[in-house]
Amino acid sequence: MSFKKKIAICATAALALSAGGALAQQAGDFTVGVGIGHVNPKSNTGLLAGAPSSINASTRPILTAEYFVMDNVGIELLAAVPFRHTVTIAGVGTATTKHLPPTVSLNYHFTNDSAVTPFLGAGLNYTNFFSTKSALGNVKIKDSWGLAASAGVDFAVSDNAAIRANLRYINIRSDVTLDGANIGKAKIDPWVASVSYVHRF
Repeated sequence: MSFKKKIAICATAALALSAGGALAQQAGDFTVGVGIGHVNPKSNTGLLAGAPSSINASTRPILTAEYFVMDNVGIELLAAVPFRHTVTIAGVGTATTKHLPPTVSLNYHFTNDSAVTPFLGAGLNYTNFFSTKSALGNVKIKDSWGLAASAGVDFAVSDNAAIRANLRYINIRSDVTLDGANIGKAKIDPWVASVSYVHRF
């Protein structure tokens, strides 16, 4: 079963169990979310050393914190345990790397009287690659800045808590070097699917 299908099942279950009231989002509110995130890079991540490359998916715990600067509008920070990926260059070899993808987003939560609150967000991502290792030599993946967009829904389970299903798209483009020589740009551009428990303070 795919990760996206699992998210859909979790979201359906949360909706069935959710309380009748909405999770209010008022100016000054602060929420913290803890969950699981799945980073799924695009299938073709560009040419490296003149050959097609690909990067596998990775699943890790994530953490979100959001402060509401006005009713229904929050500034959110996404953090995570380092994701680990294998970079494969067809016919050449592989490398392993870790990354941290802190992302700051401005989210708009739609007002309604149900237990289901959808939201949309847009923001900026910074991806830091580290611990890159390869038998090919000294491989380095440069850090990346890029735009991010997200859509999600909160299913209220109490006046102050919700189960959140979220899907993000992040623009990640990183130059790759081998022994100091540039061998191309990795066009990673992943979809990030997540399910979290979110609590309002």
